[in-house]
This record gives sequence, C-alpha cells and structure tokens, in this order.
Amino acid sequence: MTITIGLTGGIGSGKSTVARLFEALGVPWIDADQVARDIVRPGEPALEEITERFGADILAADGTLNRRALRNVVFDDDQRRAELEAITHPRIRKRLKTFLETPKPSPYQLLVSPLLLETTQKALVQRILVVDTPEPLQIARTTQRDRVDDAHVRRILEAQMPRTQRLAAADDVIDNQGDPDALRAQVNDLHATYLTLCGATS
Repeated sequence: MTITIGLTGGIGSGKSTVARLFEALGVPWIDADQVARDIVRPGEPALEEITERFGADILAADGTLNRRALRNVVFDDDQRRAELEAITHPRIRKRLKTFLETPKPSPYQLLVSPLLLETTQKALVQRILVVDTPEPLQIARTTQRDRVDDAHVRRILEAQMPRTQRLAAADDVIDNQGDPDALRAQVNDLHATYLTLCGATS
C-alpha cells in the first residue's frame, strides 16, 4: 500500500517548490489547486453549474472561468462561498482519490493542498507535512509572484488557517525561509524518514 503524505502550507510558503524536490527523488504527487483548475475548464459540468448559480459575469470573453471575478463574488460572503464549495469540493475529492488509489512503484506519494486541514481532504492522507514560512516572507513572495499588493495577500492570509494551528496539526515541518540548499537538505532527510516509515509499515 502506498502511503499518502499531505503537504500543506499557507500562501507563498513554497509548497510546489517542495513537491518538485520530492518529485526529483522519484515521489509522485498531485496538486489539489491544479485539480481545482481542471474541473472548471470549458465543457466541464462544474463550470456549467457555477455559471448557472453565479451568472455569466463570472466568465471571460473566451468562455473560460474568470477566477478573479468569481473570487470577488464569494470572498467575503460565507454563504456564496459555501455554494461554490458544494459544487467544486466533491469533484476535486473524487479526482484526488482516483490518482491516490492508482497503484504506483513509489512507497509513498504526496497530496499537495493549501486547504488540506480545512477540508475532507485530510481524510485522504496518513501523515501531514507542513511547509512553514514567516508571514512577512509569505507576503513578499506572493506580491512578487502574483503582482498584487500587500493588502490583497493579507486578506488571503486572514482567510486561511492560522500558522500556529497549522503547525500544531503537523507530523513533520519544513522550514522554508533559508536558501535552496537548506530546503533541499530538509527534503532529502524527510525522504529518508518516509522510506523508513514505509518499510516499517509494509
């Protein structure tokens, strides 16, 4: 049986960077954010349902989902956000399960998700790895990456699980505020730990 490690962290913490370092060691992974984008592509049932529920204004001119427009509708409205999640979350979970339940040669795999601890995705993993980064660094990275202002990033941080709560739920933590070599060393160490863990439980 392949063990699933849930990899999570706040915005700008470096989850994808860490996942790619594990991938270089032969570890398969799936990104819940990418799945969330895939299920709302044109022609997907989820996009049709979202359009029916929220109106055509959430579509771009080419028929694709205007994610910014939709985010503006639901971000500060708990009821509307719950309506959106009722459409998307079951479909995301189904695709994640399909990937995770597919046999693989690796003894463990990663489920990368910023909402791992806030959703039912937590039930899909056997261990939780948190990528931790101080808030000022999260803000700096995200403003540079997404070309948004500090206030926008702070609103996202306020909507996410508090850092202390996320760390309290972690089985393992990667400190991603140093240089790339330090990050790679932590991944290598954890990889060895996980291989040992898988051997002990197989």
